[in-house]
Amino acid sequence: MDTQLNGKVALVTGGSRGIGKSIALAFAEAGAKVMITSRKAEACQEAAAEITAATGGDVAFVAGHVGKAEDIERVVGATMDAFGSVDILVNNAATNPYAGPVIDADLPRWEKTFEVNLTAPLAWTQACWKASMKENGGNIVNISSVGAFATSPILGTYDITKSALIHLTQQLAAEISPGVRVNAVCPGLIKTDFARALWDEGRGDQVAQSYPLKRLGEVEDIAQAVLFLASDASSWITGQAVVVDGGGLVAFAHLG
Repeated sequence: MDTQLNGKVALVTGGSRGIGKSIALAFAEAGAKVMITSRKAEACQEAAAEITAATGGDVAFVAGHVGKAEDIERVVGATMDAFGSVDILVNNAATNPYAGPVIDADLPRWEKTFEVNLTAPLAWTQACWKASMKENGGNIVNISSVGAFATSPILGTYDITKSALIHLTQQLAAEISPGVRVNAVCPGLIKTDFARALWDEGRGDQVAQSYPLKRLGEVEDIAQAVLFLASDASSWITGQAVVVDGGGLVAFAHLG
């Protein structure tokens, strides 16, 4: 299976750490030129330097806020200036400022969650479409969550945005085909700083035992799924939400 990305240019939001950084590394290893972006320039610089040292690839960075229109235009423009195209977009950046019942969610944090997790992926897609993909084609991978498929007593607001992101994925796949494919990856519990509260201090071991594969996910598990969807190896796949969760959904469905 050929997952090489030689000659491709990839833009990864939230690319300075965790899943995004692992995706950027996998892309660089596969031969892509990679632009990473996140809010903090220092973190971006460190991640780009680390990936470049590990792969010898062409990795650049531009810091920016994923939810600000002016930053989106600036980062996409810098990518075009540096590499000449945007062939692959990974909408990875996400936030989760509120934990608790949806009925008690305050509107500012509700709106912030939607701004970053749903509106921003649309805005980044629109910017890349206008700058490059409308004329040259491309590939978009959105990072959703297994939470999109279930209710939660504490993560409902976050999960609603991730469910909506799957519908956005399907809608865009229908609208901008055949030149652009749009898919989503839905991780289970991954050992990242973003999800630390769910797996740290031994909690992860208990969760892992409920998974058929008896372990939590690593960032590399998600990166390899994204690489597959971004490559020509998946050339007849679009509008899909690929669950990568160690079998958690099927196990929980069985227990239910």
